[in-house]
Amino acid sequence: MMSVTTQEISEIVDWLAQYGYQGEDQGMIRLLYTPEWLAAQNALKERFEQAGMTTEFDAVGNLKGTFVGSDPAAGAVASGSHVDTVVNGGKLDGALGIEAAFLAMKDLVATHGQPKKSLSVVSMAEEEGSRFPYVFWGSKSLFDLEDSSQMANVQDNDGVKFVDAMRSCGFDFKEGHNTLMDGVTNWLEFHIEQGNTLEMEGKQVGIVHGIVGQRRYDIRLVGEANHAGTTMMRYRHDVVEAYARIVSQSIAKAKAEGDPLVLTFGKVEVKPNVVNVVPGEMTFTMDCRHTDKDFLVRFSDGIVSDMRAICKEMGIEIEVDNWMDEDPVPMDDDMTAVIQKACQDCGLNALDMHSGAGHDSQIIAKHIPSGMIFVPSIKGVSHNPAEATKVEDIKEGIDALEAALYALAY
Repeated sequence: MMSVTTQEISEIVDWLAQYGYQGEDQGMIRLLYTPEWLAAQNALKERFEQAGMTTEFDAVGNLKGTFVGSDPAAGAVASGSHVDTVVNGGKLDGALGIEAAFLAMKDLVATHGQPKKSLSVVSMAEEEGSRFPYVFWGSKSLFDLEDSSQMANVQDNDGVKFVDAMRSCGFDFKEGHNTLMDGVTNWLEFHIEQGNTLEMEGKQVGIVHGIVGQRRYDIRLVGEANHAGTTMMRYRHDVVEAYARIVSQSIAKAKAEGDPLVLTFGKVEVKPNVVNVVPGEMTFTMDCRHTDKDFLVRFSDGIVSDMRAICKEMGIEIEVDNWMDEDPVPMDDDMTAVIQKACQDCGLNALDMHSGAGHDSQIIAKHIPSGMIFVPSIKGVSHNPAEATKVEDIKEGIDALEAALYALAY
């Protein structure tokens, strides 16, 4: 019988949120290597130790707390997420995965005693890329995938260098192999959905079978700026017209393909951006995601080809920079089966689904058999002070997590 209570959940969520909380309108700001971030990691370390866990930081600031198992040769089951937030984010993104893992493991040990395999909570240093232009710093560091040389001269918007911020918190670039995840045989990540699928489908828990691949682009159009009153329509090389045609045509094609494809045109900058001049230059971004790599490449390459054709017809130059190309990452089939059985045993109404957002598990799954559990997000809101999940839904998700951890570790 799972005994983590809604009161315990509310308490730990509010407790960790005090480190970086800016108020109801501003939400959370807990960025990598800031005083708020360091205070949160140290507070988690202390709380883990109070519960009887051994604790360890790695060189860059990832934290692990462990209930040691009875069989040292059996390895460990780990669960957790990232402790950093976006700017003006909510209390749950990342943090809830750490809190849920801790509550579930603590309850397991209290109820069933020492596990055969060790149970470890991992609070990863960074995932969001909100302060410095580098994402998954924490999980990449766990598997020696980080690019320390790339970070040497990186700085935040205030001019603070990455290396200086890291060292101010007592951490530094690691030397040699990171041992923090050595011996971990299975990984589970608990997370809010950050979308509205579970809520719209009336499901209690999401069982994630894969994380979408992402291709992101910066695109620059160069036409001809000219007088808005004297330049006839047929003689214009208007980049906004080209952009409008590109967006309209591309979105129509994406809608025709349907789920799980998503296509987004986001940031847009126009020059000269004044009322009485035909715009002659603009840059914009495109984000394309799908669970199938071949489809993702084929579709996005087709959209870029369409863009080039439109620009050629209009006498407009186009430059395309495909600066992100992340493959889809499937979760482990056996881990998915464990979560499915846990949900069945707990009587939960679960949905097999994919994740449209990126998570640390997409890094970890390439090295350790991994699974993910989602709980519903109210109205699908995330990365926003209004981010929220019903505490009853969180408890149901933790029940599933606890049952899965029991199956793996006892």
